[in-house]
Amino acid sequence: MNDQAYNVLFICSRNSARSILAEAILNKLGGGRFHAYSAGSQPSGEVHPTAMKMLQENQYDVSELRSKSWNEFAVADAPEMDFVFTVCDQAAGEICPSWIGQPITAHWGFVDPAAVEGDEEAQRKAFTQTLGEITHLVRSLLNLPLDKLDRASLQNRVDTLK
Repeated sequence: MNDQAYNVLFICSRNSARSILAEAILNKLGGGRFHAYSAGSQPSGEVHPTAMKMLQENQYDVSELRSKSWNEFAVADAPEMDFVFTVCDQAAGEICPSWIGQPITAHWGFVDPAAVEGDEEAQRKAFTQTLGEITHLVRSLLNLPLDKLDRASLQNRVDTLK
């Protein structure tokens, strides 16, 4: 791996909650060492309102967040990804596009907080839990000695984070 910023793509089927949370968290905590993106195989076209509200309440930048297709990242002029993480079970089982540069990949499955039924308090609780779980994994990624690991070692370490 090199000294430049690493590009990371988080994939979830609808790209409305988990992948959006991961994008915002890594962009903030990565401190310029990472540039995170998110996408979906079947994007909903909108960010879940509770995800947006939780991110704003926790001082995450939401200005660039939008639900989008992974096809945007499978074209020749798209940013080359260093890492691609699936963050929901549906995306993990799908056939993904071929990514330019053969990025390191892993599955970080999270329960979908957007699927929680109930009142606003139940949804906030689910989103708070998912936000915490994703933050924990992002911090683990940030603590890896990326500049000291070869590709095979890094793949092994990323696979064991979840």
